Amino acid sequence: MIDIPRAAAYRDKVVHNCAQVIVGKEDAIELVLVCFLCSGHVLLEDTPGTGKTMLLRAFARTIGGDFKRVQFTPDLLPSDLTGINFFNQKTGEFEFRPGPLLTNIVLADEINRATPRTQSALLEAMEERQVTVDGVTTRLEEPFLVMATQNPVESSGTFPLPDAQMDRFFMRLRLGYMTREQELGVIARPSTQAVLQRLEQTVTWEETAEVRSMCQEVAMSRDVLDYLMDIVEATRREGRFSRGVSTRGAIALYKASQALALLRGREYVVPEDVKYAAPFVLAHRVALGGGLHGERAGMLLGQLLDGVPVPLESAE
Repeated sequence: MIDIPRAAAYRDKVVHNCAQVIVGKEDAIELVLVCFLCSGHVLLEDTPGTGKTMLLRAFARTIGGDFKRVQFTPDLLPSDLTGINFFNQKTGEFEFRPGPLLTNIVLADEINRATPRTQSALLEAMEERQVTVDGVTTRLEEPFLVMATQNPVESSGTFPLPDAQMDRFFMRLRLGYMTREQELGVIARPSTQAVLQRLEQTVTWEETAEVRSMCQEVAMSRDVLDYLMDIVEATRREGRFSRGVSTRGAIALYKASQALALLRGREYVVPEDVKYAAPFVLAHRVALGGGLHGERAGMLLGQLLDGVPVPLESAE
């Protein structure tokens, strides 16, 4: 059963707590929360120093659970993520030493600095919710969430992520710069690390499970569902895209619209929810001619959204 006041209180506790660290980015915090409620992974892409890592660390502290951070580098090996079997001389047997992926929340910092071989190990964990070491498969605990930061592809020392891995991210977000007044306040306050250390968990796993269950009960009328599919099919017909949105992307947009509607105090989805979520859910799932991702794909998607007729939806 949907409890709108309870869901709104949950949203406010998470957003306000994270906003103590990342000033003026409440919308981005809400979108990260949407990814979490939909059991999706989030990719934060922006220039270094805009607060990507701090936002994800603050979110992890707010929702609780086991948390691990991995700094991705070109020499990172798959075993550095999944864990290894090592020989224990005392017992005379091999023992499994779990890697950082065997946790609830993984912060993959500068994810596109690692090689494709390492990315493949992460891809299995993101999609299958499992890791394989020496032929033995280990299931990951639920909830499992990968929160990744990515430097722009043109930055030195980066590797473009495979299309299959980009499609596994529920949303791709950008923080952007603060306003002048917000940045002046951040500069003059105690260090962000000090503020982060004072953060406490504000919601329980029980509350999270309850709100996740509510998201699945949010209704979407046939008119709005047709509007969602019109957007997805338009990306597949668009000649400037070499690849349109996959079925996984359509499902992600459906779930994101449900979660947004709930957090905004409604038991039903309206077209505005779909249109608002679409750029964050779909832009990284389309490719321009040549297979390039980036701001241009987002701009073209925005133009495409403006051309899709929006249905007139009543509250009923």
